[in-house]
Amino acid sequence: MKKQNPNRRDFLKGAGALAAASTLPLTSVELAFADSAKNFTFAYISDAHIQHIAGDRFVRNWDRGLIRAVAETNLLLPKPDFVMFGGDLAQLGTKAELDHGAEMLAKLNYKTHMVMGEHDYYLDLGEYWSELFGPHWYSFDHKGVHFVVLNSILTYDEWTFERWPTATQRMLEMAGLDNPNGSPFMVGEKQRAWLADDLSGVGKDTPVVVFSHSPIQKLYKGWNFWTEDAEQVQALLQPFNDATVIYGHVHQIQYNQIGNISFQAVMATAWPWPYPGTYAQAEHTMPKITVPMNRADPFFERDATGWQFIDLANGRTSMTYHLYNNTNRTVAYDPAAGKPVDTRFQDVGNRVPPQTHY
Repeated sequence: MKKQNPNRRDFLKGAGALAAASTLPLTSVELAFADSAKNFTFAYISDAHIQHIAGDRFVRNWDRGLIRAVAETNLLLPKPDFVMFGGDLAQLGTKAELDHGAEMLAKLNYKTHMVMGEHDYYLDLGEYWSELFGPHWYSFDHKGVHFVVLNSILTYDEWTFERWPTATQRMLEMAGLDNPNGSPFMVGEKQRAWLADDLSGVGKDTPVVVFSHSPIQKLYKGWNFWTEDAEQVQALLQPFNDATVIYGHVHQIQYNQIGNISFQAVMATAWPWPYPGTYAQAEHTMPKITVPMNRADPFFERDATGWQFIDLANGRTSMTYHLYNNTNRTVAYDPAAGKPVDTRFQDVGNRVPPQTHY
């Protein structure tokens, strides 16, 4: 694979006035190969958190985030080969929320692959989600890349099946941030065995891209930015020359490199989370090479949501983030420095006018 930078002007050309009016809450990923015939893009949308209020009413702001992402994805040029949705389509996992979210995603003009989030899962343990979208974990191949989708938000059987008097209470406890009654996420023994078997037939020179909801690393346990068996999953990825994990859940910009594996977070369409900051620093849990997002403005509903270019080449992932009311940045691994470099820049050719509220 050779390095090939995406052309932002060509990418945005198809979005016209819609894209020019605001920040795009989606991710576009370009995989660049020595054989240009194998180059392709896909779009990444995550963390919509559709919440049912009553009757036919849903939280409008979160609805609008997903509606806008779908509309703008349909206008992308070049057209993506497929779309990934990174989890947490629903807020409380109800049929009304999942149906409403599925109806919006059905307007995408591309094949869509789904990742399970904890907000989708813990009401009925993913039963209705499966009726709509299929298996909780799976893999597929596309133009020389092996893609793996994991359900990384499982937890201990005792917590899941025995602790709570009602499914609703279980859902509320797991959905809470910084909640002492929560339980750490994990992939689990059964799924790790499946993953080992799945990867056993993949050549070590084949690029492997893993989609998960939680980070598959241990960032900050207090907010469940954490996967309990992360090291065991990482061990299965270490033999591959090119391995990338792309995840949602954290609603913020993060980059990390562990051995040959690069980890990249994507932003949400619903709202941003602040960086754990001093909480995590006190526990010395956040990797030093993680790139923090500036504290979001709680009075501006679209602050720190946005869109990214992801360029995966030569085993390293670089992401260009476009943020509202913040300096655009590219986060890329610098072989000379031996670490990722955060480069802030002004894109004069595609300057985005001030955000409009909707």
